Amino acid sequence: MKYVWYASYGSNMNKDRFSCYIEGTQAEGSSEAEKGCRNCNPPLEDRLIEIEYPLYFSKQESKWGAGGVAFIGHQPAASSKTIGRMYLVTEEQFMDVASQENGIEGLEFDFEKIKEARFLPLTEGWYGTIVYLGDCDGYPIFSFTSNHDMGEEEYVAPAPGYLRTIAKGLEAVGMTVEEILDYLEEKNGLKSAKAREQIKKDAGLAERS
Repeated sequence: MKYVWYASYGSNMNKDRFSCYIEGTQAEGSSEAEKGCRNCNPPLEDRLIEIEYPLYFSKQESKWGAGGVAFIGHQPAASSKTIGRMYLVTEEQFMDVASQENGIEGLEFDFEKIKEARFLPLTEGWYGTIVYLGDCDGYPIFSFTSNHDMGEEEYVAPAPGYLRTIAKGLEAVGMTVEEILDYLEEKNGLKSAKAREQIKKDAGLAERS
């Protein structure tokens, strides 16, 4: 089996939530169970990653309720790096996760072509563009995002359940409550849409400050 890093930057930063895509279970706060991967073994490893593309929230409605979900833009932004968590999974598992994120079955792709293109649109789903982010310890790093670049669609604040799941993921990589709030309130979709205190409440951080 060949392995790749899957770099997550939204709700999948929460290991419990990501495991639902591997095992075929339902995440807390989500209205749907995931199908799961053909190979249900857990990732070999996970670690923190800083992604050089900016995070934003868009779309109107998802399994998390009314509100946007996370995407990364297609253009680097050195002043606005995205915090992520990457998981070392098999190529097959990565394709299965990408299929589930796009609501389709059997998505397959050539990883070498993605490395050459860096951003390669493969399906019309919300996360239809597969992204190559470099290499780590001899394994390539991939993620996925919208086919549309940042700013091409309306920014929309995420539903509280989704925001709480992201906040738990950020806490798990060592960020404090104040660091999480500093990070989130500057992201398009939350910036100018919600006050810091409302973000704090929606993210479930009020009781931990």
